[in-house]
Amino acid sequence: MVHMKTRKNTDDELRASVMKEMAKPRMPRSAKIAELKLDSSRIPEPPSTSVPGTVDRIFPSPGLSQPERAQIGMDLPDKGFRDIRIENSLTDEFGDDVRLKKGAKVEVTVTRSKE
Repeated sequence: MVHMKTRKNTDDELRASVMKEMAKPRMPRSAKIAELKLDSSRIPEPPSTSVPGTVDRIFPSPGLSQPERAQIGMDLPDKGFRDIRIENSLTDEFGDDVRLKKGAKVEVTVTRSKE
């Protein structure tokens, strides 16, 4: 007979947990997602990756209005995107203009933009 009492206690606990869950306000999934996005303590960072690379070439500017470009070779296993070209007019953390030189070691960080 002791076995029946323990089973009744677990049934009561289960019933209480269901009642507690049902007492919460119902909210559609889209509203829950919107609420999470508005929460200032949960600021999601966009996905990004960093890859080491080396400056392979410097292309001089074709005209006065266009800046020179630097070609960076990255150490990637995918052969499709090993080289990128960027403008060679950068700024450092102090706001000074800097330029890349051939053979310089760089780290390329690619980040998804927010739409």
